[in-house]
Amino acid sequence: MKHFAVTIIGRDHPGIVSESARILFELGCNVADSSSTILGGQFAMILIVSHAGFESSEPLQRAFAEMESSGLSVYVRTLKPGGETRPKLPGDLCMISVYGSDKPGIIYQVTRLLSQKNINITDLATKLVGTDARPVYVMMCEVVLPPELSVDDVRDMLDALREELQVDISVRNVTPVEL
Repeated sequence: MKHFAVTIIGRDHPGIVSESARILFELGCNVADSSSTILGGQFAMILIVSHAGFESSEPLQRAFAEMESSGLSVYVRTLKPGGETRPKLPGDLCMISVYGSDKPGIIYQVTRLLSQKNINITDLATKLVGTDARPVYVMMCEVVLPPELSVDDVRDMLDALREELQVDISVRNVTPVEL
């Protein structure tokens, strides 16, 4: 079975998720994984979908033509086998939260340090909250620790960065729930 990555981006408005889901349902596609968010005033969505009868991405791209004509950008890419599966990541799952004044380099500094310690980022989101007079930058990272690192090790390693960036950084375990 072929798997495809569908990326949709454009000015946010109600109904984008519903219309995308309708198109995929009517085509007989299965949605294996998805993520969507609003970035500024732009809606962004990526989906991993499959269809037993599609050998190329063309039927999907044609089906999304109407959404493209409404001002959204839709890109469909055929995945190589194995690109659709959930990675097997050993180690503890944890959440790293960063709060502070907005300034360049926060994402880079934090993610560089995580990368140097072989910590895999599985989800990252940032937002500006607060008021125009007092904006607060928020960064949330879901990460998988390598087996040799503990949450306490990560807290200790981020202490110097906390001082350098003048931000609050917290690290906590996330206990996965099995259904």
